[in-house]
Amino acid sequence: MQIEPQSIPEVLLITPRRFGDARGFVSETFRASRLAAAGVRFPFVQDNHTFSAAAGTVRGLHAQAPPSVQGKLIRVTRGAIWDVAVDIRDGSPTFGRYVAAELSAANWRQLWIPPGFLHGLCTLEDNTEIVYKMACSEYDPATECGALWNDPDLALPWPVAPDRAILSEKDRVRPRLADCPTWFAYEIA
Repeated sequence: MQIEPQSIPEVLLITPRRFGDARGFVSETFRASRLAAAGVRFPFVQDNHTFSAAAGTVRGLHAQAPPSVQGKLIRVTRGAIWDVAVDIRDGSPTFGRYVAAELSAANWRQLWIPPGFLHGLCTLEDNTEIVYKMACSEYDPATECGALWNDPDLALPWPVAPDRAILSEKDRVRPRLADCPTWFAYEIA
């Protein structure tokens, strides 16, 4: 398993090894001790699996605020996504900056997004399936928070035009990050 810190070092790009033969392949996609050695020392508590029928489906930008924070380990089992993590930790030297990666069933990469970051994605192919391994807290609708996916202040380079994005109504009307309360404080580890 290759683990690479990104431009915001708390966000990690993880590439599990695949061992294949004529029958198919086997891959270890999660090992707590390997992630702990890379600084991911959170308990994993929930798995989610999503399906998006059409390319251009946008999900995000989402997080869960304290006391029910979540970290996410994202991987694609079919299709491809553009995945993004936005630092929203008040006082962080990288506040408002993002890390993005293309994750696909073909490249087999994963992205670790720690608590204190908004998460969003855009499907790049039809019939895309994504598995989220959630850390820290189970889903808690009372602490769900988020910001507008195409907030001009963030200037995220989404791979879909705004008028072509397929969004939930909730994601379509979220506030800009500047209009959101402070959900997370930056803590030096």
